[in-house]
Amino acid sequence: RMANLMPPLGLASIASYLDKQDIECTIVDCFAWPDSDRLICENLLTQRPAWIGLTCTTSSFLDGIRIAKLAKGILPGIRTVFGGAHVSALKHEILEAYPEVDFVVVGEGEETLAELIHNGGCDAGSLPGLIYRTPTGEIIFTGHRRKGIDLDTLPFPAYEKLAGYPQVYSLPIFNYPKAPNTSCISSRGCPYACSYCDRSVFRRTFRYNSAAYLYEHLRYLKERFGIRHINFYDDQFTFNRQRVEDFTRQMIDRPLDMTFNCAVRAEHIDRALLEQMQAAGCWMISLGIETGDEDLLSQHRQNASLEMLADKIRQIKQTGIRTKGLLMMGLPGETEASIKKSREFVFSLPIDDFNLSKFTPFPGSPLYESIHEVGTFEEDWDKMDCMHFMYIPDGMTKEGLEKQFREFYKTHFLRPSVIWGYITMLWK
Repeated sequence: RMANLMPPLGLASIASYLDKQDIECTIVDCFAWPDSDRLICENLLTQRPAWIGLTCTTSSFLDGIRIAKLAKGILPGIRTVFGGAHVSALKHEILEAYPEVDFVVVGEGEETLAELIHNGGCDAGSLPGLIYRTPTGEIIFTGHRRKGIDLDTLPFPAYEKLAGYPQVYSLPIFNYPKAPNTSCISSRGCPYACSYCDRSVFRRTFRYNSAAYLYEHLRYLKERFGIRHINFYDDQFTFNRQRVEDFTRQMIDRPLDMTFNCAVRAEHIDRALLEQMQAAGCWMISLGIETGDEDLLSQHRQNASLEMLADKIRQIKQTGIRTKGLLMMGLPGETEASIKKSREFVFSLPIDDFNLSKFTPFPGSPLYESIHEVGTFEEDWDKMDCMHFMYIPDGMTKEGLEKQFREFYKTHFLRPSVIWGYITMLWK
């Protein structure tokens, strides 16, 4: 967290929506403050809230349970609500195993949580998007909400409720040209169905803010907080081409003196769009490469063309935008030969930076249901953070994967072109 601390945008969005519904709330970011337990206790004792909500990844879920126990120890009558991908994927299992959890919000949190609080939890069965216990102990899922939120109707996230914002938050080094910087989400969901991605929160929907809303969001961040660089945390920033064209045109016609990063799929960029994005301030683009073995890639995602990926990466570089490759090691079907192919593929491209994660089968992903059939999986939630090899493909060992992982990074950082690139970035 010292190298990359992202503001909790989900909590900030929910907090601003609750404010709009006349529900008073406070945010404590447990990642930003090492003494977060003290801050939580102070809030519980001074404000005596009726509810405490926790959003959790898989690796942070058990810490969320610890906090829920802490809250109930101080205020026995407090109601606990959990949200996020982990609980949305596991649903009933959460309430069955953890009595500290009173409610689970499945999917988007804004509307469901506001309705639950206004309802007082007395008639939870009438509210879609909830899992709860009846007085007899039966666990009920009320079903998914019929319609996703129109994102342009949401107020901007409550950044002002994040202590120390924006100074305490920062993108990874070499991933921004200016400070202060921050993250922003301008869409929800993804239309694709890769084997390794969770689909429990947004399912197969894809919604996005309009270009006008997005421009005003950035203008607000610049004028209110002095933000100079944005990382768009969207899965697919350029999926709707017209939106990106309209947004970048506004950034060119009415400059905000801001730069931005985004993540894209190769299928949804071309030279003309890249040139307009660069003129609008696009500083770096990240692409999911995953693996340099085309046969392995085709098992896990659509449009598995390494030739197309390579061509689009070269186009990004030619337009003057930095490139970052996103890869995984240890996918089902991975071998030493496929890792070698990945290394050779990445090193053949004009990539400025890359991130190699350790594949982790998360609840909610298509692979999770059958992962034990294609290797060995140690489901230790605390360590399921993409920085530990919890899954070992058939034919490989944990020691072998760790050795290959270290070798991949070591080889990358010892390349003269990479060393020179980082030196010039440090100088800048």
